[in-house]
Amino acid sequence: MSVEKRFIREELERLQSEGLYTHIRTIESAQGPWVTIEGRRRLNLCSNNYLGLCSDRRICDRARAMIDIYGVGPGAVRTIAGTMSPHVELERKLAEFKGTEAAMLVQSGFCANLSAIPPLVGKGDLVFSDELNHASIIDACRLSGATILRYPHNSPSGLREVLESRKAEACRKLVVTDGVFSMDGDIAPLPDLVEAAEDYGAMIMVDDAHGEGVLGRGGRGIVDHFGLHGRVDVEVGTLSKAFGVVGGFISGTAELVDYLRQKARPNLFSSALTVPDVAANLASVEILQESDELVRKLWSNGKLFKERMKGYGFNIGNSQTPITPVILGEAAVAKAFSARLFEEGIFAQAIAFPTVPKGTARIRVMVSAAHEPSDLEMAAEVFARVAREMNLLPA
Repeated sequence: MSVEKRFIREELERLQSEGLYTHIRTIESAQGPWVTIEGRRRLNLCSNNYLGLCSDRRICDRARAMIDIYGVGPGAVRTIAGTMSPHVELERKLAEFKGTEAAMLVQSGFCANLSAIPPLVGKGDLVFSDELNHASIIDACRLSGATILRYPHNSPSGLREVLESRKAEACRKLVVTDGVFSMDGDIAPLPDLVEAAEDYGAMIMVDDAHGEGVLGRGGRGIVDHFGLHGRVDVEVGTLSKAFGVVGGFISGTAELVDYLRQKARPNLFSSALTVPDVAANLASVEILQESDELVRKLWSNGKLFKERMKGYGFNIGNSQTPITPVILGEAAVAKAFSARLFEEGIFAQAIAFPTVPKGTARIRVMVSAAHEPSDLEMAAEVFARVAREMNLLPA
């Protein structure tokens, strides 16, 4: 290996020695509460499949039916020849679901942030970003060229201090936050953040990736949860979690969405979402519009699992959602714990630095509406048994 490329091997060796190297497992079955990995059926506790829709028959049937009519690929970017009637229908239904005037569909939740932020702010402008915002928000802010000012996590008073310090600057200002923070499961104090943005003349944007299908009436998200319709300028959502498919979207006023269609680079330079993906997402939206049964089951399952884990003495942080972080400390410990769970038939990956701060490595348990209570009772028992074996809980 050339001297110039030696850094690749050295970095891989460092990741392995520090317990930060991620072993990527391959699922050999449909995504669901139980999956097959390495030929064995295992309880799945690390998927974002909140409502169990990834392999729902209604969704699969819709995708197959629409392929027969429209084929598979859109064949172009949206602005040239890639906008098909199913794309338009899904955007209309997403706007209706979110309670906004319009929505724009893009290829992923990551692309949604890349589509929303750079067109709204640029060099000479200011972005006020929660210090624990998702990587896609961070990357989109960097790409915009705007000056990024971080405020303390979920702190409206901290946001106000930063806004106050730059109030004299005549430029575009954007406050951006996750709705639900995926590593800890806490919810942004959106009413107070909105009020702060309004008081200082800043736009406000929320990335509701982990709130779609979880918070609000029938899973309509954090804006609905707090009754803030019309006061949040930009709502970003993803279709790869609770909706069970793939894709992302931005919703807001018709004028905002029209502007982003003209400016957002993922919309201008990357092919449109495929027909079966659009079809499946249409079915998911309709399922959520028809009933909140799955959302209620998700919350019931989350409550059950948290109660059991607290009862065993685990540190599960301050989650306010079904996301349950089982905080273990060092990366090597979390990796070893995950490996032992896997041996016991539970698929629950370790998460460590840089995804979470050093010393807070964890198993992030993602409960689903598709899990049965008995699944979660069994899982909590196995977690406790493995923790005692590793001297992480009292015997």
